[in-house]
Amino acid sequence: MDDTGFDLVVVGSGFFGLTIAERAAAELDKKVLVLERRSHIGGNAYSEAEPETGIEIHRYGAHLFHTSNKRVWDYCNRFTDFTGYRHRVFAKYQGQVYAFPLNLALINQFFGKSHTPDEARALIKEQSSEVDSADVQNLEDKAISLIGRPLYEAFVKGYTAKQWQTDPTELSAAIITRLPVRYTFENRYFNDTYEGLPVDGYTAWLEKMADHPNITVRLDTDFFAVRDELPAGVPIVYTGPIDRYFDSAEGDLGWRTLDFEQEVLHDTGDFQGTSVMNYNDAEVPYTRIHEFRHFHPERDYPTDKTVIVREFSRFAEEGDEPYYPINTPDDRAKLERYRERARKETAENNVLFGGRLGTYKYLDMHMAIGSALTMFDNRLRPFLVDGKPLSGTESED
Repeated sequence: MDDTGFDLVVVGSGFFGLTIAERAAAELDKKVLVLERRSHIGGNAYSEAEPETGIEIHRYGAHLFHTSNKRVWDYCNRFTDFTGYRHRVFAKYQGQVYAFPLNLALINQFFGKSHTPDEARALIKEQSSEVDSADVQNLEDKAISLIGRPLYEAFVKGYTAKQWQTDPTELSAAIITRLPVRYTFENRYFNDTYEGLPVDGYTAWLEKMADHPNITVRLDTDFFAVRDELPAGVPIVYTGPIDRYFDSAEGDLGWRTLDFEQEVLHDTGDFQGTSVMNYNDAEVPYTRIHEFRHFHPERDYPTDKTVIVREFSRFAEEGDEPYYPINTPDDRAKLERYRERARKETAENNVLFGGRLGTYKYLDMHMAIGSALTMFDNRLRPFLVDGKPLSGTESED
């Protein structure tokens, strides 16, 4: 392929990659080539209309935009308006539905008694005293030391076992550093200053980011299949799996993946009355059900049918889509070795590694965008404008 004349190559068209591409194209007037192995733009944030109902589906799992970073919020608003959607989650346990996360409404409902905030605090303090924080050995101990056994067994134990395919007594306590309890009736899931969903959907937002005359997007293109054909000397921002870039030379990093079971339901326009319902009972195989019509109540969706998506969590195997880093001590040791390789690759070949897969970090959308803006400001702009080396320092934790 003829890919001469580009000033920058970006591997991956998710939020991190497109933010880098858009900034280089729009702010520096640089020509950018974006390589995307999938047949569509947008990475895991890609959304599409379900054909039968027209309801917008997030193909790779629900994406909820929220941030307290005003710079990120202002940047995103260049490409999309946001709805007033506020995310609220409910949890189903033993046939009853509870407002989630843990708050005063859940505590009152679960224990069958009205508690004042102070009474609820005292109750949780008493129940959590069963396990001293100094004696914590595993995730179960840690959770009980934070919220007590009754709430742990109802709302954490089964859900966590399904998420990790592992008994919580065999999981590291480091997986949960805190379990927030709200001693008010506030049931908004996120606490961020800004929240909403893109008015026209994620794909429209992402396509607008890429809609610049200096940006060329090549879909269905595997970077590793064409890397030898890329112009020599052009810097690369790589957002794929860092272990894949180095041919797993330090071993494969561990990931969890998700499976989705989508179903169109007829003769009802509303299956569960909310966008997300967690299923906390261990015997229910899925972790939650999304009903996507509720993400956009302002839209004119059909009233006689709806779409639900059951979500299943498991360890990723070869060929699976990686979602969440597992981050065992062994993974962390491998990652340090990959980071050293990445530093050398940056210094020698002008390759930068970013995004969720490229850094082996779980990043919400606003975090990926913020991280990309920082990389652009601190690494790419000085390189592309002033010729400074790309191998400057940048935080990795």
